[in-house]
Amino acid sequence: MSSIRRHFIVGYGSLINSISRSQTGETGQVWPVKLTGYERHWSVMSPEFGMSSVAVLKIEDSASSHVCNGVLVEVPEDQLTLFDEREKGYQRVRVAPDSIEAYSGALLPDGTYWIYITDRVDSPSQQCPIALSYVDVILTGCFEFSDAFLEDLITYTKGWDSVVLNDRLSPRYPRVQTQLDTRILAPYLRLITPLTSEELSVTYEL
Repeated sequence: MSSIRRHFIVGYGSLINSISRSQTGETGQVWPVKLTGYERHWSVMSPEFGMSSVAVLKIEDSASSHVCNGVLVEVPEDQLTLFDEREKGYQRVRVAPDSIEAYSGALLPDGTYWIYITDRVDSPSQQCPIALSYVDVILTGCFEFSDAFLEDLITYTKGWDSVVLNDRLSPRYPRVQTQLDTRILAPYLRLITPLTSEELSVTYEL
């Protein structure tokens, strides 16, 4: 296939998780990457589910401190509309290839790079909190790569001090993964949420 016809999406939230991606459409090879010139925030992007989601803003300046990590995922052209539907409320825009680098330092493939962004941030609230059923999926996806990748995701995400809800007994996230071992997530969640160890011990009913 011509490199011009190849399409790639930069996933920076639940698209990091391979099981979550597969629930939407076909994808190909995946590379963990860092993206300069963008910031990831918790924002009210999913009010229909009563929860907040992560969203990325493009920052129009040259400061190297504006960094986000995620995955570069090859997506067949005929699958893009499926991901557009999944990410409704966001705008799919092109990403300049020179703003992305692989964690491994390897060369990334030629093609058209896309990312889903927003132009504003609405902070989480009691009505639309950060839901653990969603965070669990994101953090578990990070484990597919490395501890450093997960730690960067935490560091490069703004808004962890917002309202957080353990919704595992009644999940709000539509692509929840109830089979996850939440015990391995607890040490990280204690660092980034106000929830107590007792609150975090509440897990999914299988």
